[in-house]
Amino acid sequence: MKKYMSYLLIILIVFSCAGCKNKQEAPIEPVTEEETVTFYQNGDERFEEYLPMLEGKRTALFSNQSGILLSDEEKAKEVGDGLDLFHEDAGTHVLDALIEQGVDVSLIFSPEHGFRGKADAGAVVDDSTDEKTGVPIVSLYGSDPYEQVREHEDEFDVILCDIQDVGLRFYTYYITMYKLMDVCAQLNKSFIVLDRINPNGFYVDGPLLKEEYRSDVGALEIPIVHGLTLGEMALMIQGEGWLSDSDEKLDLRVIPCLDYDHSMKVAIHSRPSPNLKDMRAIYLYPSLCLFENTVVSVGRGTEHPFEVYGSPYLKDLGYEHFFIPEDMSGAMDPVYEGEKCFGEDLRKTRLEKIFDEGIDLDYLINAYQRFHEQYPDKEFFGSANGNGYYWIDLLSGSDELRTMIIEGYNEDEIKEVWKEDIESFKQLRRKYLLYPEES
Repeated sequence: MKKYMSYLLIILIVFSCAGCKNKQEAPIEPVTEEETVTFYQNGDERFEEYLPMLEGKRTALFSNQSGILLSDEEKAKEVGDGLDLFHEDAGTHVLDALIEQGVDVSLIFSPEHGFRGKADAGAVVDDSTDEKTGVPIVSLYGSDPYEQVREHEDEFDVILCDIQDVGLRFYTYYITMYKLMDVCAQLNKSFIVLDRINPNGFYVDGPLLKEEYRSDVGALEIPIVHGLTLGEMALMIQGEGWLSDSDEKLDLRVIPCLDYDHSMKVAIHSRPSPNLKDMRAIYLYPSLCLFENTVVSVGRGTEHPFEVYGSPYLKDLGYEHFFIPEDMSGAMDPVYEGEKCFGEDLRKTRLEKIFDEGIDLDYLINAYQRFHEQYPDKEFFGSANGNGYYWIDLLSGSDELRTMIIEGYNEDEIKEVWKEDIESFKQLRRKYLLYPEES
């Protein structure tokens, strides 16, 4: 197998925004740029390791549009592109590569956003058929994965997982993988993870989820930023006995990446979901996702979601930037559609600052304080569900973050509360690491 080249991009660069309809200032110019080349392979590139495991097996593929293999030439085109690395038509999809290699792919299991990755967050996607290959697609998001997989248990022998995660507890792909592992253990099916690098795998941060706050955006008692690849996560799930049946029943195998370690800031090459459109958004996502379902928009319905935040309620509160959400693919009927949202543009933020901060609570704290001073009788965090939990409680893993912000604690004081739990988790995590923590 020819070894692929990929590019480790530690880039301090910002984008030109010429042509951006909602931006009211001069185009952003690049500042400084440092580029380093390294070699690594994702697990799906290592055919010689896993094709023998699939011989004579009916294979169900768990993947989406991010399951892409790039050639040397395609990766070489990325050099100099800065953070804007996602190309819709680049590379060969793992489904096509598997079929070309003679693998019997009998089913596709698709996660949130669907197999082609274009559906809105949380949208239910119907079952369908892949137009190119004719392979049936079974949609797992918005339905009961256990029931769906059991309905098709006579059609596959092994589930092959190849999907690009971003390393966050509220990013739902690992939850679907967890459920697939669980049902495979119950059905005596094999589960193989073709591991991929974690673009946020260089740190661990955030509070641990508390048991009573388990939800569709948090399934395991881990930090928001867990620092694990999906392969390492799968090993932890089995090793810690988190499967509902005995972990001895699951035939789990992981095909690791080569020449990757957890100190790397590695750029991925395909959009993992509709509203993570470039690497800066992926790096800011742990911080800005905490705004979801508050009075503040995270830029869904613009060309730069999770790189800006704003709200009509923040007008005249010291924010100079504004954007106007519009209906678009992947963001149908966005919050505040057609309204000016005043807030902050983070596309100028240097990557080294984002890396140093980890989860940056100041965005959320400052917006809350300004809003609360102007509208003391209005609810910043939206409304609670039937259990009394706000959406930020489910995202953060408890009501602790929300209540501490309301009570006026600053970022350092809040993060101090997480510190001991993070250190304990790091010790647990080391048992399952496939890659060094330092280069």
